[in-house]
Formats: sequence, structure tokens, C-alpha cells
Amino acid sequence: MNWQILLIEAIVVAIIFNLIVFIPLYRNPIWWIHDYPKDIQEEYFKSHERIPTEPLSKNVMVKKGVAILLALIVLVGGVWIAKARAFGEGFLGSYFIWLIINVWDCFFMDWILFANIKAIRLPGTEHMDKAYHQKKYHFLRGLIGMLIGLVPCLLTGLIIAIIH
Repeated sequence: MNWQILLIEAIVVAIIFNLIVFIPLYRNPIWWIHDYPKDIQEEYFKSHERIPTEPLSKNVMVKKGVAILLALIVLVGGVWIAKARAFGEGFLGSYFIWLIINVWDCFFMDWILFANIKAIRLPGTEHMDKAYHQKKYHFLRGLIGMLIGLVPCLLTGLIIAIIH
């Protein structure tokens, strides 16, 4: 398996991931409201109609399910291009990509972009600078993302083992 190809793929996927997240976020921050910290959500709901934001709500499950399915497709394709041909290579290669995206998401997208771009703040929460700079919140969510990533990466390894 070629780790250099995996690294290049991870960088490309990170750029695409930025676009997939930030274009809809800029156009309509409500689209990702379930990913905002709870104190920001509560401030927003003081002046707007409440919508389901719980992790197991139908809306959130559908969005996350589609994202996991798309991630699985991208991961299988990525490790296949990098010449993974066994379960272990498929799993490790895909988790390598997943971790790079997860770290990028936490430390750059959340800590820097999300915290500082006022155009993506929920209406009525523009004044909540401290709430938008919650590093611990995003770090803990990143740890959860690392655990969630085990599912599509294990499936990637299984698919690679089956198709090879």
C-alpha cells in the first residue's frame, strides 16, 4: 500500500470536506445547527422556532448517515487507489485518512474558521465570541469522531478484503 498516495488523498478530501461544510454553512447556518455547542443553540432558540438537534433525532441521523455512507465510498476508493489489498491495509489506510480529516476538522475548521468567521454564526448569536471559541467542546467532539470513524473504516477493510 502506498502511504504517500493516502496522504495526498487525505489532503484533497480535507479541501473537499471544507467546501462541503462551509458552503452550506455560509448560505444557511441552520443546516448544521446540531453541530453547534448547546449554549449557542439555546441562545438561537430564544428568538427562533425550535427544531430537533439531538444526536438521535431523525434529521440529524439522516444527515450523519448520508455523511458516513459518502465517507465509506470515498474511503474504499481511496485505499483501493493506494493499492490496499487486504483487510488490515484497508482498515489502517482508511483510518489514516479519517484521522487526518478529523484532526483538520477540529484544529483548523472548528478552532480557527468556525470560531472566527462571523458570517456563519447563527442569527442572534453573533455576540457570543466566547461560546464560538470553545476548544474543549470541539476537541471532545473530535474524540467522538475518532470512535465513530471506526465503523466506516472497519467496513472499508471488510470491503477491500471481499473485493480483492
